[in-house]
Amino acid sequence: MSEEKKTEGQKLEERLSFRRKNAWEKVDEEYIKKAYDFCEDYKSFLNMSKTEREFAANTEKLAVAAGFRKLDDMTASGTRLKPGDKVYFINRKKSAVLAVIGKKPVSEGVNILGAHIDAPRLDLKQNPLYEDTELAFFKTHYYGGIKKYQWLTIPLAIHGIVVKGDGTSVEISIGEDEDDPVFTITDLLPHLAREQMQKKMSEAVTGEGLNVLLGSLPYRDDKVKEKVKLTILDILNKRYGIVEEDFQSAELEIVPAQKFKDVGFDKSMVGGYGQDDRACAYPALRSVLETDAPERTAVCLLTDKEEIGSMGNTGAQSTMLQDFLANIIALTEESYSDLKLRSCLSKSRMLSADVNAAVDPNYENVYEKRNATYLGHGIVLQKYTGARGKYDSSDASAEFVGEIRKLFNDNGIMWQTGELGKVDEGGGGTIAQYAANLGIDVLDCGVAMLSMHSPFEITSKIDIYVTYNAYKVFLNS
Repeated sequence: MSEEKKTEGQKLEERLSFRRKNAWEKVDEEYIKKAYDFCEDYKSFLNMSKTEREFAANTEKLAVAAGFRKLDDMTASGTRLKPGDKVYFINRKKSAVLAVIGKKPVSEGVNILGAHIDAPRLDLKQNPLYEDTELAFFKTHYYGGIKKYQWLTIPLAIHGIVVKGDGTSVEISIGEDEDDPVFTITDLLPHLAREQMQKKMSEAVTGEGLNVLLGSLPYRDDKVKEKVKLTILDILNKRYGIVEEDFQSAELEIVPAQKFKDVGFDKSMVGGYGQDDRACAYPALRSVLETDAPERTAVCLLTDKEEIGSMGNTGAQSTMLQDFLANIIALTEESYSDLKLRSCLSKSRMLSADVNAAVDPNYENVYEKRNATYLGHGIVLQKYTGARGKYDSSDASAEFVGEIRKLFNDNGIMWQTGELGKVDEGGGGTIAQYAANLGIDVLDCGVAMLSMHSPFEITSKIDIYVTYNAYKVFLNS
């Protein structure tokens, strides 16, 4: 409708009202093509990065290719850093921090993108291998928030590391290559599941019931009691040189074996495992890799252990970020002091790059639609997280939300706001609260998602690409 034909009320409504819009309808064909192309790289990277160790290792490869240097090497040699220099730190092979040195002193604050690279999964117990009814299994302990029934009867892969008795280690990845076997967790047939199906979904499958099927071939020796178990041990020993005791010093993770796929006739969505939070971590990583000469130092923080509370020396509650910034200050300014680090933290800004739950019309009763997020509507700004009365939340200030809102509007970034479901319905937390505790201004800001924490999560390609562009704008602001 032309401006001349609009009524005064329509004009006033357009000027004063706020309405979220579908991002697909606001962009041209060239932008859509770029979004599709970006997501091809995204899928390829995530296919190779199903664990936090793999994500960190692949991050290092991309960082080195982009001209980043190890911060440890710079510190050891006392090499001074200047604007435009690029450095990185890999923490215990499970988390990472990258930075591009800005023109302003680090003590005046930095811009941080913070994401986590772990995902819900099944971990092997320390004594995992056993035989029962002439079948071999692994015992597992689930990691993070999962619906246990979703992990039954799907192809599974084994990823991780085993530290052997002689101190050497071996990496394991089985179930991803075309010729690899896969593994699975069995389920009860409907004909015998009357009692099981009368239980609550949360009780129908127990944690101790998540046992991974490994094999059924007995070792040919009548003197051996557990013949199938011995066959598995023999295979593992011949292929990897490990013995059963080596499981005591192993970190082996069970993850879905399927590759990332386009979803829908229009291929507008991406389906795959671990997109919480790699749908934000990968755009954040790409953003810092492609940053060259920012005003403020640009930092990308990729943490571990978020799904279990961000604890430990690779999680967001560790001193990893503070230690990294302290070293940057020491290598860029005339002298280092604790006051400079404190000044840096208090003047820094951070986008907590984490996902949000998009409205699913199959379960719309758990969402409050006026304050929910939608697939395909751009990056999500979430002022607060937590549960019920905002417990375990970082509640961003109005000033910082306004600053990011203006930044995105000025740069044509399509955004929406939302909460994680109805009040009292549930909720969740991110690493934002731990950054806020350090004095950093922080706002949750990431991709909307369907089927979160399932083995096959769904995201929109336009949201992923908008998020990547939003993060680049932020790092260069």
